[in-house]
Amino acid sequence: MGRHIGHNTVLTLHNQAMIEEILLHNKNFVAEKGYEKYITTKYPDKRLAIVTCMDTRLIELLPAALGLRNGDFKIIKNAGGTITNPFDSTMRSLLVAVYELGVNEIMVIGHTGCGVQGMNAAEMLHLMRKRGVSEEHITLMRHCGIDLDGWLHGFEDTSEAVSETVDLIGKHPLMAADVRVRGYIMDSTTGELSPVD
Repeated sequence: MGRHIGHNTVLTLHNQAMIEEILLHNKNFVAEKGYEKYITTKYPDKRLAIVTCMDTRLIELLPAALGLRNGDFKIIKNAGGTITNPFDSTMRSLLVAVYELGVNEIMVIGHTGCGVQGMNAAEMLHLMRKRGVSEEHITLMRHCGIDLDGWLHGFEDTSEAVSETVDLIGKHPLMAADVRVRGYIMDSTTGELSPVD
């Protein structure tokens, strides 16, 4: 009698195989001293921080399109490359970058075709339930005062979202007044930057 392997089990096995492959690569990378060309300090040479999206298309494209290398800048990534709360981890990271690491310029870079644009909280909750998150846990979050609909909702307009994030950073009560903050949209294919007013 054959045993049925569920979709989640297959995903878990695939993920474990990928992690093992990465660990093997890492062992070889260290043994062959592949790290030597990346050695730098924790202080960004260009005194720049970038807030951007975690989109896979930007991993190598963004630094290449901007002429930036390892050690030049701090990069803070999240879904959408925006700040939705003045006390979230992205804002905290920027304050650390400014006061502890010498950053004096911040770029907020959204991009074309962002998956967070138009993201729907109801659909996200549906996908959570489908992957095994219980209704009890969702209800518990709501009873704890978490606005899941607002927290999981995306934005409608990328330029507007970038502009709001720039404004939030620039007017944050704990941000140094001399830090320059600018917003841009990057073309996810060509890497071209367009300023956001």
